[in-house]
Amino acid sequence: MPAPSFSPSAERNKQPILDVLSQLLPDHGTALEIASGTGQHVCWFAQHLPQWTWQPTDSHPGALDSISAHIAGDQLRNVHAPLLLDVMSPAWLPVETPLFDAIYCANMLHISPWATCAALMQGSARYLTRNGLLITYGPYLEDDVSTAQGNLGFDRDLRLQNREWGLRRREDVQEQAQLAGLQLAQRFAMPANNLLLVWSRSS
Repeated sequence: MPAPSFSPSAERNKQPILDVLSQLLPDHGTALEIASGTGQHVCWFAQHLPQWTWQPTDSHPGALDSISAHIAGDQLRNVHAPLLLDVMSPAWLPVETPLFDAIYCANMLHISPWATCAALMQGSARYLTRNGLLITYGPYLEDDVSTAQGNLGFDRDLRLQNREWGLRRREDVQEQAQLAGLQLAQRFAMPANNLLLVWSRSS
Protein backbone atom coordinates (compact mmCIF):
# COMPACT_ATOMS: atom_id res chain seq x y z
CA MET A 1 0.00 0.00 0.00
CA PRO A 2 1.38 3.46 -0.87
CA ALA A 3 2.50 5.74 1.94
CA PRO A 4 -0.27 8.10 3.13
CA SER A 5 -0.21 11.74 2.11
CA PHE A 6 0.38 14.34 4.81
CA SER A 7 -1.06 17.84 5.15
CA PRO A 8 0.64 20.18 7.67
CA SER A 9 -2.51 22.30 7.97
CA ALA A 10 -4.68 19.25 8.65
CA GLU A 11 -2.20 18.21 11.32
CA ARG A 12 -2.41 21.66 12.96
CA ASN A 13 -6.16 22.01 12.95
CA LYS A 14 -7.31 18.46 13.69
CA GLN A 15 -7.22 18.91 17.49
CA PRO A 16 -9.03 22.28 17.63
CA ILE A 17 -11.74 20.83 15.38
CA LEU A 18 -11.97 17.69 17.53
CA ASP A 19 -12.38 19.87 20.62
CA VAL A 20 -15.51 21.41 19.09
CA LEU A 21 -16.84 18.12 17.74
CA SER A 22 -16.54 16.64 21.21
CA GLN A 23 -18.88 19.37 22.47
CA LEU A 24 -21.34 19.11 19.61
CA LEU A 25 -21.79 15.42 18.97
CA PRO A 26 -23.65 12.91 21.13
CA ASP A 27 -21.85 9.90 22.58
CA HIS A 28 -22.35 7.73 19.51
CA GLY A 29 -23.55 7.93 15.94
CA THR A 30 -22.58 7.66 12.29
CA ALA A 31 -20.74 10.36 10.35
CA LEU A 32 -20.07 10.99 6.67
CA GLU A 33 -16.98 13.00 5.77
CA ILE A 34 -17.06 14.89 2.47
CA ALA A 35 -13.71 15.70 0.80
CA SER A 36 -11.60 13.66 3.23
CA GLY A 37 -8.36 14.59 1.47
CA THR A 38 -5.38 12.90 3.07
CA GLY A 39 -7.51 11.11 5.68
CA GLN A 40 -5.82 12.73 8.68
CA HIS A 41 -8.99 14.33 10.01
CA VAL A 42 -11.25 11.30 9.87
CA CYS A 43 -8.66 9.05 11.48
CA TRP A 44 -7.96 11.51 14.29
CA PHE A 45 -11.66 11.93 15.01
CA ALA A 46 -12.26 8.18 14.89
CA GLN A 47 -9.49 7.54 17.41
CA HIS A 48 -10.91 10.02 19.90
CA LEU A 49 -14.63 9.46 19.26
CA PRO A 50 -14.56 5.65 19.14
CA GLN A 51 -18.32 5.22 19.56
CA TRP A 52 -18.83 6.94 16.23
CA THR A 53 -18.65 5.12 12.91
CA TRP A 54 -17.08 7.13 10.08
CA GLN A 55 -17.46 6.98 6.32
CA PRO A 56 -14.71 8.95 4.54
CA THR A 57 -15.16 10.02 0.91
CA ASP A 58 -13.42 12.09 -1.72
CA SER A 59 -14.05 13.07 -5.33
CA HIS A 60 -10.44 12.36 -6.33
CA PRO A 61 -9.60 8.66 -6.82
CA GLY A 62 -5.99 9.27 -5.81
CA ALA A 63 -7.05 10.41 -2.34
CA LEU A 64 -8.59 7.05 -1.50
CA ASP A 65 -5.20 5.34 -1.26
CA SER A 66 -3.95 7.88 1.29
CA ILE A 67 -7.13 7.61 3.36
CA SER A 68 -6.91 3.80 3.31
CA ALA A 69 -3.25 3.95 4.35
CA HIS A 70 -4.04 6.19 7.32
CA ILE A 71 -6.88 3.88 8.39
CA ALA A 72 -4.62 0.83 8.16
CA GLY A 73 -1.71 2.55 9.90
CA ASP A 74 -3.91 3.57 12.83
CA GLN A 75 -5.62 0.13 12.90
CA LEU A 76 -9.06 1.69 13.08
CA ARG A 77 -12.13 -0.51 13.18
CA ASN A 78 -14.72 2.28 13.26
CA VAL A 79 -13.82 3.76 9.85
CA HIS A 80 -15.24 2.26 6.67
CA ALA A 81 -13.20 1.97 3.50
CA PRO A 82 -13.22 5.33 1.65
CA LEU A 83 -15.65 5.87 -1.21
CA LEU A 84 -15.65 8.10 -4.26
CA LEU A 85 -18.24 10.84 -3.81
CA ASP A 86 -18.90 13.84 -6.03
CA VAL A 87 -21.21 16.31 -4.27
CA MET A 88 -22.55 17.36 -7.69
CA SER A 89 -23.97 13.89 -8.25
CA PRO A 90 -27.74 13.63 -7.60
CA ALA A 91 -27.11 10.38 -5.69
CA TRP A 92 -24.10 10.48 -3.41
CA LEU A 93 -24.30 6.91 -2.14
CA PRO A 94 -26.16 3.65 -2.85
CA VAL A 95 -29.90 3.75 -2.23
CA GLU A 96 -29.68 1.38 0.73
CA THR A 97 -27.19 3.60 2.62
CA PRO A 98 -28.61 4.59 6.04
CA LEU A 99 -28.90 8.25 6.99
CA PHE A 100 -26.09 9.92 8.95
CA ASP A 101 -26.15 11.67 12.31
CA ALA A 102 -23.44 14.07 11.16
CA ILE A 103 -21.87 15.17 7.89
CA TYR A 104 -18.47 16.86 8.11
CA CYS A 105 -16.85 18.87 5.31
CA ALA A 106 -13.62 20.83 5.71
CA ASN A 107 -11.84 23.14 3.28
CA MET A 108 -13.86 22.25 0.21
CA LEU A 109 -16.03 25.25 -0.57
CA HIS A 110 -13.19 27.64 -1.38
CA ILE A 111 -11.32 25.22 -3.67
CA SER A 112 -14.25 24.12 -5.78
CA PRO A 113 -16.80 25.91 -7.99
CA TRP A 114 -19.56 27.83 -6.21
CA ALA A 115 -22.17 25.30 -7.43
CA THR A 116 -20.74 22.75 -4.99
CA CYS A 117 -22.11 24.81 -2.09
CA ALA A 118 -25.73 24.31 -3.14
CA ALA A 119 -24.97 20.66 -3.89
CA LEU A 120 -23.44 20.15 -0.45
CA MET A 121 -26.46 21.68 1.28
CA GLN A 122 -29.02 19.81 -0.79
CA GLY A 123 -27.21 16.50 -0.47
CA SER A 124 -26.76 16.94 3.26
CA ALA A 125 -30.49 17.57 3.64
CA ARG A 126 -31.09 14.24 1.88
CA TYR A 127 -28.61 12.19 3.88
CA LEU A 128 -28.95 13.60 7.42
CA THR A 129 -31.19 12.13 10.08
CA ARG A 130 -33.94 14.38 11.43
CA ASN A 131 -31.68 15.75 14.17
CA GLY A 132 -28.45 15.38 12.22
CA LEU A 133 -25.87 18.13 11.83
CA LEU A 134 -23.84 19.36 8.88
CA ILE A 135 -20.49 20.73 10.06
CA THR A 136 -18.36 22.82 7.73
CA TYR A 137 -14.89 24.16 8.43
CA GLY A 138 -12.65 26.63 6.63
CA PRO A 139 -12.05 30.31 5.90
CA TYR A 140 -15.03 32.53 5.11
CA LEU A 141 -15.78 36.16 4.37
CA GLU A 142 -18.40 37.81 6.59
CA ASP A 143 -20.18 41.12 6.09
CA ASP A 144 -20.00 42.16 9.74
CA VAL A 145 -16.48 40.88 10.52
CA SER A 146 -13.18 42.34 9.29
CA THR A 147 -11.32 39.91 7.07
CA ALA A 148 -7.78 39.05 8.15
CA GLN A 149 -5.09 40.12 5.69
CA GLY A 150 -3.94 36.53 5.43
CA ASN A 151 -7.38 35.43 4.28
CA LEU A 152 -7.58 38.26 1.75
CA GLY A 153 -4.24 37.18 0.30
CA PHE A 154 -5.35 33.55 0.31
CA ASP A 155 -8.51 34.53 -1.57
CA ARG A 156 -6.47 36.37 -4.23
CA ASP A 157 -4.13 33.42 -4.65
CA LEU A 158 -7.02 30.99 -5.04
CA ARG A 159 -8.70 33.13 -7.70
CA LEU A 160 -5.43 33.36 -9.62
CA GLN A 161 -5.21 29.56 -9.62
CA ASN A 162 -8.81 29.10 -10.70
CA ARG A 163 -11.34 31.85 -11.27
CA GLU A 164 -14.10 29.58 -9.91
CA TRP A 165 -12.34 29.26 -6.55
CA GLY A 166 -12.20 31.71 -3.66
CA LEU A 167 -13.36 32.32 -0.12
CA ARG A 168 -17.14 32.30 0.21
CA ARG A 169 -19.32 34.81 2.02
CA ARG A 170 -20.88 33.14 5.02
CA GLU A 171 -24.11 34.95 4.17
CA ASP A 172 -24.16 33.42 0.68
CA VAL A 173 -23.52 29.96 2.10
CA GLN A 174 -26.28 30.55 4.63
CA GLU A 175 -28.69 31.43 1.83
CA GLN A 176 -27.94 28.18 0.02
CA ALA A 177 -28.44 26.26 3.27
CA GLN A 178 -31.83 27.88 3.81
CA LEU A 179 -32.91 26.93 0.30
CA ALA A 180 -32.11 23.32 1.19
CA GLY A 181 -34.02 23.47 4.48
CA LEU A 182 -30.99 23.95 6.73
CA GLN A 183 -30.21 26.81 9.11
CA LEU A 184 -27.04 28.06 10.76
CA ALA A 185 -27.25 26.78 14.32
CA GLN A 186 -23.79 27.65 15.70
CA ARG A 187 -20.67 29.55 14.67
CA PHE A 188 -17.26 28.84 16.19
CA ALA A 189 -14.24 31.07 15.59
CA MET A 190 -11.23 28.80 15.08
CA PRO A 191 -7.45 29.29 14.94
CA ALA A 192 -5.82 30.77 11.83
CA ASN A 193 -8.94 32.83 10.98
CA ASN A 194 -11.12 29.85 10.17
CA LEU A 195 -14.73 29.17 11.14
CA LEU A 196 -16.53 26.00 12.11
CA LEU A 197 -20.19 26.33 11.18
CA VAL A 198 -22.94 24.01 12.35
CA TRP A 199 -26.08 23.56 10.23
CA SER A 200 -29.29 21.87 11.34
CA ARG A 201 -32.72 21.33 9.84
CA SER A 202 -34.93 24.40 9.86
CA SER A 203 -37.72 24.11 12.41
